[in-house]
Amino acid sequence: MTSATDALLDRIRSIVGPGGILTAADDKAPYLAEWRGRFRGNSPAVVRPATTAEVAAVVAACAGAGVPVVPQGGNTSLVGGSIPYEEGREIVLSLSRMNRIRDLDPLNYTMTVDAGVVLTAVQEAAAGADRLFPLSLGAEGTAQIGGLLSTNAGGTMTLRYGNTRDLVLGLEVVLPDGRVWDGLRRLRKDNTGYDLKDLFIGAEGTLGIVTGAVLKLFPRPRQTETAFVAVPDPAAAIALLARLREATGDSVTAFELMSRRCLEFALRHVAGTIDPLAEPSPWYVLTELTAGRQSDAFREGLEEALGAAFEEGLATDATLAASQSQAKQLWFIREAIVEAQKHEGGSIKNDVSIPVSRVAEFIERAEAAVAAACPGIRPTPFGHVGDGNIHFNLSQPEGADTAAYLARWDDICHVVNAIVLDLNGSISAEHGVGRFKKDEMPAIKSAVELDLMRAVKAALDPKGLMNPGKVLP
Repeated sequence: MTSATDALLDRIRSIVGPGGILTAADDKAPYLAEWRGRFRGNSPAVVRPATTAEVAAVVAACAGAGVPVVPQGGNTSLVGGSIPYEEGREIVLSLSRMNRIRDLDPLNYTMTVDAGVVLTAVQEAAAGADRLFPLSLGAEGTAQIGGLLSTNAGGTMTLRYGNTRDLVLGLEVVLPDGRVWDGLRRLRKDNTGYDLKDLFIGAEGTLGIVTGAVLKLFPRPRQTETAFVAVPDPAAAIALLARLREATGDSVTAFELMSRRCLEFALRHVAGTIDPLAEPSPWYVLTELTAGRQSDAFREGLEEALGAAFEEGLATDATLAASQSQAKQLWFIREAIVEAQKHEGGSIKNDVSIPVSRVAEFIERAEAAVAAACPGIRPTPFGHVGDGNIHFNLSQPEGADTAAYLARWDDICHVVNAIVLDLNGSISAEHGVGRFKKDEMPAIKSAVELDLMRAVKAALDPKGLMNPGKVLP
């Protein structure tokens, strides 16, 4: 470590106190590696400020010293967005100590929180006020609000409530020079110029550090109906989605598609997984519908819609949860798919989105294309197809060498991405760009878009010190 670095760390230590900075290798290790192990970096220190003022002072000190900063939330990124590079020049700034719920206003249906508050804590606080914060995803017990905002995370309820961007009214952000923008407005109407918060949502910490947010809350559903439906193919699933939305007054909250192979992997490897229907089907849908009041008519409407779907050949079998525990059992199948794939060897991941009307075409074309590129490959498509998001994951051929298979990650993903782009889709639906997908940006963004993004970056971060090497190629 150079004397200049030592001097900077001393300055930071004076700001955050001895307990707010980690320099020992063992202490830093959890902050320097992505949980999947794909990215592993280095840093002279992990800094853990406790207040916005401390974040601002640390960022200003780093800016003065010309030292880059990598903001980090719960470190649940799947694209390396919160991991420093291997050279070890960057300071990691963790928001984990900033975990206060600042304000909860049930009548305004808002909650103001620190960026380091874990998603489950937000959900629980909202429920305690008889409100709903609808963002829900697999990492919700670890993911923090700042990171979710910075990646514009999605999840299972995007169909009904939108991505994280749609769940925010205001932000507090520390800018790359250490100034603080206080945009914590709890207004649903504020027509006074540029909507600055949208610059920082989805920017993955490249334009500033989100330190606080005003979140939208919603009425808590009084009735939830969960159904596991066998469908002949993805095209039938998409048609079923349209029928359910029309028949239930657009009450569909979640609509998840999975193939039979996904279910078989889960049954094989994850204890507690059940096969809920009597006969196997090539495809399944797990759907959830919610209503604002308890009514027998709501469930009857779902049953009638499914009955019509049977007559039209859109569905071949179904089970409706009769209790909350049965609903959890059905959702456990969906959750188990992620874990189960680890036991089938190497898995090449794709997080893509397609116009909902073209999801079936994408799956058909992509499965054929990857089979031609890698005979024996085992596609395991699943995901939130109600909003067009498919996790088009690809398990290695049986008996294949895992390392050799994973070495083909880029070229197999290029095969998939070509179809995504041909269908006017996106190669990152909800996971972000980070380090992993930044070199793909010229293929999916026009020269004009990239010029505009670079202009915004240059205006807010002229020294290029805020999470460098992420998002922009």
